[in-house]
Amino acid sequence: MSNAPHYPFPAPGALEAPAEWAGLRRGCPVAPIKLASGDEALLLTRYADVKQLLSDPRFTHHLVADDAANITSNESGGVFGNEGGAGVKGEAHREWRKLIGKAFTAKRVSAMQPGIEAMADRLVDEMVKQGPPADLVAGLAFPLPVWVICELLGVPESDRDKFAYWSDTLLSLTKFTQEEIDAAQAEFAAYMRAHVAAKRAEPGDDLISELISLVGALDGQVTEEVMQMTAKGLLVAGHETTANMIGKMVAMLLADRTRWERLVAEPSLIRPAVEECLRYDANFGFGIPRYISEDVDIADTTLPKGTTVVCSLSAANRDESAFEDAADMDLTRSPNPHLIFGAGPYACLGQSLARTELQTVLKVLLNRLPTLELAVPAEELKRREGLVVGGLRQVPVRW
Repeated sequence: MSNAPHYPFPAPGALEAPAEWAGLRRGCPVAPIKLASGDEALLLTRYADVKQLLSDPRFTHHLVADDAANITSNESGGVFGNEGGAGVKGEAHREWRKLIGKAFTAKRVSAMQPGIEAMADRLVDEMVKQGPPADLVAGLAFPLPVWVICELLGVPESDRDKFAYWSDTLLSLTKFTQEEIDAAQAEFAAYMRAHVAAKRAEPGDDLISELISLVGALDGQVTEEVMQMTAKGLLVAGHETTANMIGKMVAMLLADRTRWERLVAEPSLIRPAVEECLRYDANFGFGIPRYISEDVDIADTTLPKGTTVVCSLSAANRDESAFEDAADMDLTRSPNPHLIFGAGPYACLGQSLARTELQTVLKVLLNRLPTLELAVPAEELKRREGLVVGGLRQVPVRW
């Protein structure tokens, strides 16, 4: 595998798919790649293969085995190896996910929707007050999910600016030095220790308080460390990925403005349009790694125990064998069983919150700024580099 190509692959444009995906799906569905660390892994790009591996309960994110590949050349705080719940393994890990599921309910997400809409309205008010052109990323896409996740965790308004920086360091591939990452992680850990202690002493109606009250369900196995990992996982899933997706979603819909005009005319399409943006997103980022702890057959290939595999969700979501006209954006596509939130027992626990945020922000923008358009050609948009998740540096807009 010494000649394996470097991964992630470069893309021809900020919203465009790397040319390699289609070729690999056709001719090399289990492909050797070289990671940022210099270690080698295998890449899956077909829908059926990615879904099979993600749905297999034997294989998890935990890249802690001695022979697991390192994703990055430094330690970014353990997004892949130690995200929420890494302090518990096996059956206890499944119980921990059940516990989070009990606290992170559809009812809780539904109750947050009016607040999310009001906050989106306030941010749009500020953009309108300052006048066009505006950067949708700085003005709306990033501050909204920070507000949402801090609301969920019960974090006071005055502390919210810190969270964006901590989130960036958690997702670093090459953007930050090891010293910067270590310092940020120490600050985050100290903050969350104090925050959990404060919630234990004086509970509120936030998720952390509820988790503390539910902790007995795991017979004391949910340690302080696991509570911190939970908060860390929520911060990454609830802030960075959604923030980036808001910017990309609006950019995708404005890149061909007939899409935006159709949604202005038919707001009933907001829900399927959000799902199609999630499927169509070619700038999702790294994908989901899995460590193969025992031999498994994928795409007529036996992957030996000890292999690290990267599942490219975005490549799988462009697979013509799973989606008709997969290379085209169809705002009415239904059903739309995309894999952007993963699949199987370890699928993203925060997907209902992400969907609620995306649908709400799109509804507010269509209502408030129906004449919205990109202020630069779509081909001039630039990707955020050096992070595990994909995103756009700026989305300049006018109205």
